[in-house]
Amino acid sequence: MTPLRQDIRVLGEMLGNVLVHQGGQELLDKVEKIRKLTKDLRSDPESSAYDTLKKEISDLKPPMRSQVIRAFSMYFHLVNIAEQNHRIRRRREYQLREDHSVQPFSLESAVQNLKENNYSKDVIQETLEKLSLELIITAHPTEATKRTVLEIQKRIATILKELDEGSLTKREKEELMDSMQNEVTVLWQTQELRERKPTVMDEVRNGLYYFDHTLFDVLPDIHQELEHQLQEKYPEEDWSVPNFLHFGSWIGGDRDGNPNVTPEVTWKTLNKHRDLILKKYEDSLTDLMKRFSQSVSYIHVSDRLKNSIEEEEAWIPQKKVWRVEKEIYRRKFAIIQERLREVGKSELGYNNSEEFLEDLSMIQENALQHQPANRELKSLRKLIRQVELFGFHLATLDVRNHSGEHETAVSELLKKVGITDDYASMSENEKLKTLENVLKDPRPISLLNEDYSETTQQILNVFHMIRDAHKEFGERSIEVYLISMTEAASDILEVLVLAKEAGIYRLHVDGSVESGLDVAPLLETVDDLVAGPELLKTLFEMDVFKRHLEKRGNHQEIMLGYSDGSKDGGTLTANWRLYKAQQEIHDMAHNYNIGLKFFHGRGGSLGRGGGPLHRSLLSQPAETLGDGVKITEQGEVLSSRYMLRDIAYRSLEQGASTLLEGAANVSRESEQAYHREEAWEKAMEEIANVSLKKYQSLVFGDKDFLTYFNEATPLNELGELNIGSRPMKRKDSSKFENLRAIPWVFAWTQSRQLLPAWFAAGTGLVHYRDEDDKHLEQLQQMYENWPFFRSTIDNLQMALTKADIQTAREYKSLVKDEAIGQRIFDTILEEYERTKEVLLQITGDEELLDHQPTIQDSVRLRNPYVDPMNFLQVELIKELRSTEDPDDELLTEVLLTISGVAAGLRNTG
Repeated sequence: MTPLRQDIRVLGEMLGNVLVHQGGQELLDKVEKIRKLTKDLRSDPESSAYDTLKKEISDLKPPMRSQVIRAFSMYFHLVNIAEQNHRIRRRREYQLREDHSVQPFSLESAVQNLKENNYSKDVIQETLEKLSLELIITAHPTEATKRTVLEIQKRIATILKELDEGSLTKREKEELMDSMQNEVTVLWQTQELRERKPTVMDEVRNGLYYFDHTLFDVLPDIHQELEHQLQEKYPEEDWSVPNFLHFGSWIGGDRDGNPNVTPEVTWKTLNKHRDLILKKYEDSLTDLMKRFSQSVSYIHVSDRLKNSIEEEEAWIPQKKVWRVEKEIYRRKFAIIQERLREVGKSELGYNNSEEFLEDLSMIQENALQHQPANRELKSLRKLIRQVELFGFHLATLDVRNHSGEHETAVSELLKKVGITDDYASMSENEKLKTLENVLKDPRPISLLNEDYSETTQQILNVFHMIRDAHKEFGERSIEVYLISMTEAASDILEVLVLAKEAGIYRLHVDGSVESGLDVAPLLETVDDLVAGPELLKTLFEMDVFKRHLEKRGNHQEIMLGYSDGSKDGGTLTANWRLYKAQQEIHDMAHNYNIGLKFFHGRGGSLGRGGGPLHRSLLSQPAETLGDGVKITEQGEVLSSRYMLRDIAYRSLEQGASTLLEGAANVSRESEQAYHREEAWEKAMEEIANVSLKKYQSLVFGDKDFLTYFNEATPLNELGELNIGSRPMKRKDSSKFENLRAIPWVFAWTQSRQLLPAWFAAGTGLVHYRDEDDKHLEQLQQMYENWPFFRSTIDNLQMALTKADIQTAREYKSLVKDEAIGQRIFDTILEEYERTKEVLLQITGDEELLDHQPTIQDSVRLRNPYVDPMNFLQVELIKELRSTEDPDDELLTEVLLTISGVAAGLRNTG
């Protein structure tokens, strides 16, 4: 039995013990009977197991029913823990191997590959200077699992890791097993559903948890490991790796469609960020004070250090002064600690992190003088790296809002000062001319005591808050303002006008400009992606925008939305349009000498562009990797990637190593043919166009489709699951365009149809395959040699594997009009079979994901436990929807199945 199977067996037995203890042998027998029937049904879909299973489920009544649901749900949580532990185990196995084999996508493998391919120090150093990977944590879609439950899971994971230790005594092992059984028991006894929706500040605290417990330590370790590997593989060189890996956040700054994110909430968020990072620094300094006990009786330090201590000890209360005069470093650390405590409170506090950094560097310079050669002061060096990475702001907070909000505010401002009565109805050219004139005039257009509408005043308050934040927390606290649904160049200039009114953008009388904020468009729909290059070209040619860019280092950030494009045009078309938009924008910006950073708004789920970080990077146009990459890390994946230190390290190492190799390739290669051929691009264009027509013929062309979606998925029940502070819809409307992409994907995932992640791809691929006898071979070559196409096909395979038509069939019974349910389900089924057939032809595999047996095995392992949850969900939704006044217990049971399926498939939206 493999170690992973062994872990799952042990945890399963512990769960069985809990079920017997809490619900009696009858509960365990019922769970086992349902599980066995589901397994039999998987082996033989035509067997009598189906009718028996349906009867078992329909016969379940409270309280047994909710206990059965919880049992299956809890099993998934335990399997997830075991799989995470196995990832850690595999990494350690690589490190312990005597044959020196290197783990793929590790920093060691990346540097080794560079060395073997004769990359020079100059090329690598040039790559490092430009290398930039920024990961932005978001609240939505929120982790469905409560923080308390995650904490218990973390303790179980820690015990599993300790059990892998080879030197444990029999007694130590028994104690660990007892502790783990206790934790599994507590997990069962803990309420898994939130009783209320989290507030924005709850979400802020959840996000900060990962900085506190893993990211503060892991980020500097990644940099240090890369430096170590470079030094080892290129020993003749002296390496200094710049800070290329950063984390930012949207939580507390993302206002788009969330009225709960007010300027006051954003200000509180910034304070929480600063409070946490100052506490982390103080803890690190306490540790350093224990280590730096050197006495001036035995060492020599500079007069500069001595003089700074003499001067600064007079500033702090005498009871805070270090008592032992000769312990020179401890005296300095005591001063530093006191100044840190006073940041933002008094003049004694540091004005900025650079002052703090200067003091730490002074200690480092002195300590190195009496340190043996080639022996680094690792703890101090790590703290210096942490201050460089996190400053006093911890994580840069992006602010985002909808373009329509800005237009409304600017319209009112312009009307009040008599510039134009109806800005909103102007043509785009007229808008640009008007905005350009405003930006060229040093005078403000907002009136001091004017009574603006609440909406306009709120927008003005946001920009005033950003201005104040720059003064209080530093410019790194908020660097980027993102505009949702950017459709025209005027959408960008409107934000620049609002920044001008707050003094963030300033035009002086002598014509000089100051600009303290990056303004970034968010291109979301398929149409916006196509129009994006021309929109940016318009801006790059405007004198007023050129001057803004000059002050921002001739650097432009562009966010690409994966969710709405996929919702509007299907996953294959959206991904191709995204790829093409990046190529075209990159080439166009290159002509204007503008540096770019693409911000990929990927979701955690496949239907929203999700997947492992390193595969996301590989699927980008290779030439853009040197521009700097920014990617969202959605709330639903934070715990699986960043709750455990070893998993966090591995995930970031994979991303960093992929980006390093990709960017180095671009640095050394000519500007032509980045791992693709023109014929491949033409093929993709044709495939995407056919796929788009197929997708839209169902989603927009079939008048009954929305009825099917609303009734054949648990969409309406999702709103009761208290997993996020943001409303499910942008407006109180049932229109398709107002439905957010997150519930769109979540609902399809729950019903096991996963339609957004694969539908219509098969039609496009089959059309191209059948057009010419040589096209199948071409598609196979594209899969073998083009990272973008390989990633696309692999994600489609993953989607079809997670989808389950046998189980999905149950959901059509929820549609009131049986004919509609059958007709649309048959369309989905036909496309599923078509897509599966062509994917297997392209990959040459017998079964989906044959080349990824670990994932394939994981899905197969989970299915017998996910299926009962789906069967129960359908029965409960039928009962819930047919009951005029359902009780709380029935709704809770539905929500338990939703939470359980999300855990089983490891996705919310």
